[in-house]
Amino acid sequence: MSTDLTRTCVAFAGSRCLERGPLAEVAAAVKAELDAGSDSGVLIFDDETSEPVEVDFRGDAEDVLDRLAAVTVASEGAEAAVARRSPGRPKLGVVAREVTLLPRHWEWLAAQPGGASVTLRKLVEEARKNGSGDDARRRAQEAAFRFMNAVAGNEPGFEDAVRALYANDAGAFDERVAGWPDDVREHATRLAERAFGAGAS
Repeated sequence: MSTDLTRTCVAFAGSRCLERGPLAEVAAAVKAELDAGSDSGVLIFDDETSEPVEVDFRGDAEDVLDRLAAVTVASEGAEAAVARRSPGRPKLGVVAREVTLLPRHWEWLAAQPGGASVTLRKLVEEARKNGSGDDARRRAQEAAFRFMNAVAGNEPGFEDAVRALYANDAGAFDERVAGWPDDVREHATRLAERAFGAGAS
C-alpha cells in the first residue's frame, strides 16, 4: 500500500478520533499521543478504504516523518521502474495476459469486428460502466465494515449495524449506532453514507 504523505488518513486512540488529514499530519499527532504516554491502542486508517496504515514510530517526530518520506520516494521509484519494464504498447498501456475460453467462445470472438482483443476490451468497458454503481457501493460497504470491525466490534448493536449497512438501510443503521461513542459513530456514519449514496440515480 502506498505511503503517500498527502493521502487522507484518520487515527483513533480507542474510541477517540485523534486526527484526520494528510498522513504526515496524522502521523505527527499519533506520535505526540504516544510520547504523552497514551495507553489506548492507536490505529491509523486510510480515509477512503479503511485499510490499516502502518507507521514506524521509533525515534522522534522528525525521524518518523523522514522514514515515511523515504518509503514514499522508494515506492514511487519502484512504480516508475515497473512502468518502464512493462510489456505492451506504451501509448495504450496494453498488458498481455492469458485468457482461457472454450472453443465456441474463441469462434464467436474471432467473428466479431476487430477480432478478439477489441471485442474483449469493449465487453469489459461495457460491464464496468453498467456495474460501476454496484462496484462503488461494494467498495464503500467494505470500507465501512473494515473500520467498524476494527474499532466498534464490541459495541452494542454491531452485528445489526453491519446487516443494515449491507441491506442499504440507512435508517436502521443510524438506530443501531446511536449509542456508540461519538467519534466512532460519526466516522462509521460518514463511511456508511458513501455506501448508501453509491449507485443512486
